[in-house]
Amino acid sequence: MLYQLYEAQRSLMEPFADFAQAASKLYGQGGIFGQAPMAQRVAAGYDLLYRLGKDYEKPEFGIKSVKVDNDDVVIQEAVEIAKPFCELRRFKRFTDDPQTLQTLKSQPVVLLVAPLSGHYATLLRDTVRTMLQDHKVYITDWTNARLVPLSDGEFHLDDYINYIEEFIRHLQGQYGNCHVISVCQPTVPVLAAVSLMASRGEKVPLSLTMMGGPIDARRSPTAVNNLAMNKSYEWFENNVIYRVPQGFPGAGRRVYPGFLQHTGFVAMNPDRHASSHYDYFKDLIKGDDASAEAHRKFYDEYNAVLDMDADYYLETIRTVFQDFDLVNGTWDVRNPEGVLERVRPQDIHSTGLLTVEGELDDISGAGQTRAAHELCTGVSSTHQQHYEVRGAGHYGIFSGRRWRDKVYPEVKAFIMAYDQPQKQSARGSVTAEDTIKVAAAAKARPVARKSAPARRARR
Repeated sequence: MLYQLYEAQRSLMEPFADFAQAASKLYGQGGIFGQAPMAQRVAAGYDLLYRLGKDYEKPEFGIKSVKVDNDDVVIQEAVEIAKPFCELRRFKRFTDDPQTLQTLKSQPVVLLVAPLSGHYATLLRDTVRTMLQDHKVYITDWTNARLVPLSDGEFHLDDYINYIEEFIRHLQGQYGNCHVISVCQPTVPVLAAVSLMASRGEKVPLSLTMMGGPIDARRSPTAVNNLAMNKSYEWFENNVIYRVPQGFPGAGRRVYPGFLQHTGFVAMNPDRHASSHYDYFKDLIKGDDASAEAHRKFYDEYNAVLDMDADYYLETIRTVFQDFDLVNGTWDVRNPEGVLERVRPQDIHSTGLLTVEGELDDISGAGQTRAAHELCTGVSSTHQQHYEVRGAGHYGIFSGRRWRDKVYPEVKAFIMAYDQPQKQSARGSVTAEDTIKVAAAAKARPVARKSAPARRARR
């Protein structure tokens, strides 16, 4: 019933939002009433009302080109694999310059696993744009569950893991192998997917980079963790799960609605959001177009949310935040053939492991991602690296200046350390010992970390 009420309210607000947008243009510069007293304030007020009341659709990645060796390379998106709940999206790069083309062909292949936790994969737009300079990039573009018909079946956490395995195999079939990066929520299912592949004796990714995820949510629990751990499974099922109303392809599907998730996001920092909107209003009055546009871009992304299938969401709550099945070694995953398989991270041996955490992350607390190193006991210490980003919150480790200036150089170097031996091996000039030496060299690079006493003082 709540979902239906929300849709009724959204439909009711739509004409008011359209009116506010039109009024803002009428009172804005060049508008009919642009010269009236207080016109700029009135225009700013209507503009703010419009943005508060409008419906936010799925954004576009909008990456048209990137620089590679100072050459403008054109980007074209293409869907490589279309599954009911996810598309494997490729960002194909084009150039007419022979030297640049040769560079593009030789660069590593990366599967970027985006979160399925409320926002669209476009939340990683900056991550993708930066990585396209030095990598072939694929991303998991998750589908809004209210758009998936009931005839396409249910979606479970096991299905998520099976998707990841299929995408990895697809890239391995095309390129020989690949590197995997998971951001936030997918760190857990991605580690499970690679663990299961290793246990079966399958080829595993060359490197695995996990950023700001709840591998062990018991460590430094945040407000997000506490909610998931302190409420029962039944509470979540009874209070946040609703059926998609009529009018959508997925009508009747049980979901955790996007609008409820968005309410939770805002409730975490209401003062910060109120201040941000007031600053936007002042920027409009001052004519600070650059700051106003930055606000629009952020909230166009932040306010665009998707519904998650109820089975997937509830199983994630139980597995990751209540039973801690991964760290307890009690997680069994059902494969596409219906057979249960135990997740054993200790079976991973040859994959390079990099974990990244933000010093000020209030979503995944300190140590939660780093816990992966204790689980992957089969990976040599020379193949493991951890990086703590000083001064970075959750979003800062994969988007913005800190991501581009601090995190990306570390991720790029780590991937290259594990990609280069593969290329040399194809020429018959490398051994396993060489691989360890290259990885050790990457690990020895100076990394900006706080000392232990400084970290304790900060907390």
